[in-house]
Amino acid sequence: MEELIPLISELGFPIVVTLFLLHRIEAKLDVVVNSIQSLPEKLKESE
Repeated sequence: MEELIPLISELGFPIVVTLFLLHRIEAKLDVVVNSIQSLPEKLKESE
């Protein structure tokens, strides 16, 4: 938490919040990409 205070003072609160949210959503986006990439295989299996 202490490392966030210098970032906020240097970059600004909105930028720090944006970077934090982008970092958190990255893992969720990886799951979505993997699901989309495996979709054609699953569709072939269901036919």
